[in-house]
Amino acid sequence: MRAVEEILPGLPGDLPQPPRYGRRTVAEVMSSAAASLGVPGFEDVLGLPAARRVVVVLADGLGRAQLRARAGHAPTLAGARNLATLDAAFPTTTASSLASLGTGAAPGAHGLVGYDVLDPDRDTVVNQLGGWDAAVDPRAWQPLPTVLERAAEHVDVVTVSRYKFADSGLTNAALRGGRFVAAEGPAARVSTALDQLTAGRDALMYFYWDELDRTGHAKGWESWEWTAQLEELDSSLRRLVARVPAGTTVLVTGDHGMVDVPPDARVDVSRVPGLLDGVRHTAGEPRMVQLHLEPDATAGDVQALVAAWRECFGSRVWLFSREAALEAGYFGPPGLVREAVRARIGDLLVAAKDPLALFDLGRARPSVLSMVGQHGSLTRAEREVPLLRLS
Repeated sequence: MRAVEEILPGLPGDLPQPPRYGRRTVAEVMSSAAASLGVPGFEDVLGLPAARRVVVVLADGLGRAQLRARAGHAPTLAGARNLATLDAAFPTTTASSLASLGTGAAPGAHGLVGYDVLDPDRDTVVNQLGGWDAAVDPRAWQPLPTVLERAAEHVDVVTVSRYKFADSGLTNAALRGGRFVAAEGPAARVSTALDQLTAGRDALMYFYWDELDRTGHAKGWESWEWTAQLEELDSSLRRLVARVPAGTTVLVTGDHGMVDVPPDARVDVSRVPGLLDGVRHTAGEPRMVQLHLEPDATAGDVQALVAAWRECFGSRVWLFSREAALEAGYFGPPGLVREAVRARIGDLLVAAKDPLALFDLGRARPSVLSMVGQHGSLTRAEREVPLLRLS
């Protein structure tokens, strides 16, 4: 919307740089792994060693800052070879980063540009994680071929994850390809992964671990419960690495980090006068709110809206327009952003700088206010994830 660009013509001066798409982001992990197996059509941007089998362990919510702070509880991870510090996709949320991991593309190309986003064809906000809209075809919404699909033409490809994700919208959109082998608990997933690897075939394995993120949302990453889950992850990976066949590379990375938000900083923006005036839809996540404005919003309407947000939150948030974010490359190289994706992104973007979470309880359940751990914004605690080699 032109009015937003006129009021916010550029980006805040202290806004962190965009993710390093094509060089050092989660989008390069699976594609580099495929290249290290000799799968044609991929480049090993991350410099991985040649291997017969590669296991990519995605620990949801494993940020670099959180791991460093609790390294004493994770000797296996702490002792692993640190290949790189990667950037999560933008926004720093599971749907966007896992889609980048699965496709090797930036969000502007694959189209999963937030936790929930606007479906412009139906003028409704759709969830892209656990509550995928039945009216949205995941394969049409995200039409790019996945790394797993392409690799499956050359090597054995298998996903080891929980049962609930076998036919999820996100799996079908961005992580489809190969075989899906379900196992529920940590021990079962490790045993299942080893069973698949000992067949002796050249293989690419995607191994998903979601316990850290679930616990972080419920209790906070600084809680003892989160630390206990990190210890479980660490011991499980130690068992996995001890038994993988020779010639197997085991990589560990995350999709985002996390920030703990105190109760008094979890704000229902629908109850604050002025914050949603002229807003047709709210979308995104609590730390990366996307505001879609009414089509007839004037420059005066936008100016009043921006002034209301600045008066309420001041320097605690970054405010910028969709067009400025696209031009700067936050959703990927501007020339690679699909036209169909642009309208899914909010006209005005509000990114939390401080420990702050912004909810619209006009469309969300009040129970969301109990969530402690949050992510989605561009702070280092959210955007930096490790890339570790265990074997």
